[in-house]
Amino acid sequence: MPPKRKGPLQLVQRETDDIKRQVDSLLKDVQSSKGIIRTDEICQRCQDVQTSVQKAMGTLQKLTKADEPAPVGNYDQRKQEEERRLQGLMEKLNILSLELSPPGPSSAAGESKKEEESEDEDDEDDDSVDEDDKKSLKPSSQSDPRIYTILSDFRGEQEGDLSVKKGEVLRIIQKTADGWWLVQDTKGNRGVVPKTYLKAGSRLEGKDDSGDDDKKDSDEDDDEEEESEDDEEEEDEGLTGAQEKQRSSHSNWSIVRKALTEMDATDVLSAMGAIPSGFRPSTLNKLLMEEGLTFKGSHYIQPELSQSQLSFKDLFLDPDTGRVRARQVRTSVCFTLWSCRMISTPGVGVQVLSRHIRLCAFDGTKVLSNIHTVRATYNARNPKTWNFSPRMTGILPILLDGECFLRYSSDSADLGILFELGVTFIRNSTGERGDLSCGWAFLKLTDDDGAPLTAKTYELPVNSGTPFEKDIAMEVSATKAGGVFHQILKARRQPKLIIKLKSANSRTRTQLSLLPDTLLFCLSCVHLLALHRQLLADTLLMDRPTMQNTDLMCSPVLSTFPMLLDQPDLMDALRYCRLRHYRHPVDPLKHR
Repeated sequence: MPPKRKGPLQLVQRETDDIKRQVDSLLKDVQSSKGIIRTDEICQRCQDVQTSVQKAMGTLQKLTKADEPAPVGNYDQRKQEEERRLQGLMEKLNILSLELSPPGPSSAAGESKKEEESEDEDDEDDDSVDEDDKKSLKPSSQSDPRIYTILSDFRGEQEGDLSVKKGEVLRIIQKTADGWWLVQDTKGNRGVVPKTYLKAGSRLEGKDDSGDDDKKDSDEDDDEEEESEDDEEEEDEGLTGAQEKQRSSHSNWSIVRKALTEMDATDVLSAMGAIPSGFRPSTLNKLLMEEGLTFKGSHYIQPELSQSQLSFKDLFLDPDTGRVRARQVRTSVCFTLWSCRMISTPGVGVQVLSRHIRLCAFDGTKVLSNIHTVRATYNARNPKTWNFSPRMTGILPILLDGECFLRYSSDSADLGILFELGVTFIRNSTGERGDLSCGWAFLKLTDDDGAPLTAKTYELPVNSGTPFEKDIAMEVSATKAGGVFHQILKARRQPKLIIKLKSANSRTRTQLSLLPDTLLFCLSCVHLLALHRQLLADTLLMDRPTMQNTDLMCSPVLSTFPMLLDQPDLMDALRYCRLRHYRHPVDPLKHR
């Protein structure tokens, strides 16, 4: 009878046992040989064991229950136990590495400085040589690539962490795959710091007043910078209005880059293994927080002024009927968010407060419309499946309504709808809140020939990372065996977003044609948005004495309604009052 084949989890458990024996042997050798603790041999052994732990952690995180050749009871619990064992071994190795690490540049600098002082007392003729030695001791990112600068304050919470402040210069002693690097500050203190707090190079460069040559070089650099700034200002003055508008449209990339590079709770949780590796800080939430009203619906429903600032580009009144003139745009679609399947869930270190999708018009490089949010519902028994538009008595709240519309006037061949799946979480240990992106999907609204998509159901693959990162796939368990059946199983485990494009009826199409040229919002609010548009036309176009009149107008409705679009609860209350008024109209003669 052939021997029973061992599963991947069991192999990792045996590997962890072997690593534990190596760690115990290493600690025993260090304790028994106190005189030679910092030998190269022991340091190398410690680094080799750390590499083994990192490889085992990477292998363990990729394992899933489907990889096992036979059913395994309490699979998730056993996997978490192995993760805790490996993390404990890594902590022991980090502490041991701190004890075995060689002294940093600060101690060497102190010793050389003492030697220079003694030489100065013996012989005053060696002053120039001493000054050159002092210059060489100053940190420089060009001479030593291990010199890094702290970008933000970090306060250590556990044993082995090094508390640092913004602007400090550190020397990297050891880099690890988990993101916590062993460093040494200028005072000789050692500890671990998250790598996302570090930036290569020293900010002390250019601040050293060591000689006249340095001053001349810095003055020349300043002159060159001033000349380049002057050239940029002249170029900016020569830009046309279209070029300025194009430059401003790309300005949100700086906000996106912040979302990818800033240190926050997401990086810490990812390093701890509490969230999947494909999760990122929410890009669209970052845009909403940083840009203010620029990506909110209240900004896009305001009429746009013409170049003369005395009329409107997108708001016209029909003189015969007194109604708002309809405006046709290149893209006007209605769609329904149906469900999300196989969406990864965060680990035990965080508590999920809400699941939602943020959506907007997107052309592959920039956001083209307001960012609309729809909250998802889920069943605790199946947390990887999200649903939208739940059945309930009364009106469906806007925040839960998955039926939306998009209007956009553009001839871009890459125009589509960007869907960012996200969760709002709270960290159990610190109480810190944040927004995570669980993945994103994109629906291009035209086919390869440039024709609009047909009204049907679409299954969109959900990608990891952000829309600005390419070729980052979701973590899906790999099947070792081939065949059609395994390919079907693999396809079913792929995260997907299901949406449905639909055609609107004639009444809805008429109301949509009255809205601004660019807007993405809930379809159930179209009648309110059309009414607001009519009130705008009556106040701004019909009631004005002349087109040149610039007197201020007092209209509480027009000034308040845009803010309601950013407050879903108040918008629901307005919908409820309007619906109740039409169902139970009040006779004014009866209530005199």
